[in-house]
Amino acid sequence: MKLKLLATLTLLAPLVFSSPVKAENPLHVQRLLSTGRCFQCNLSEADLRGAHLIGADLREADLQGANLEAANLEGADLRGANLAGANLTSAFVTNADMKEANLNGVNFTEAKIYDANVYGASMNDLNISDAEIYNTGIGIGGEDADFPDWY
Repeated sequence: MKLKLLATLTLLAPLVFSSPVKAENPLHVQRLLSTGRCFQCNLSEADLRGAHLIGADLREADLQGANLEAANLEGADLRGANLAGANLTSAFVTNADMKEANLNGVNFTEAKIYDANVYGASMNDLNISDAEIYNTGIGIGGEDADFPDWY
């Protein structure tokens, strides 16, 4: 009886004491924060709250489910990036290039999105509650939006 109990506890202990697996690559997070360059990085589920990512190169980066709450993405290059399900609540997204990015399910609540390029981006199920959006093709019926000449 004791042997069975010991065997069961041995098998279950790793499940009980294991921590959740982080999806992001810690080296990629460190590279982004120190250099501002992270082309094709794995930053999914990364905690980047309040990060200063001004002019960051995040082309084709995986930011799926990342927390970018209150992050400054002014002038960031997010072309082809996957931001599906990311939290950009109160983020500053001015002059960012999100051309052909996956923005499905992004939370832009109270974000400031000015002069951003979203040409060809996928934008299903966006939350844009109380967001300030100017000169950017995000909104209800966004396909008919006027794009500036630089697109």
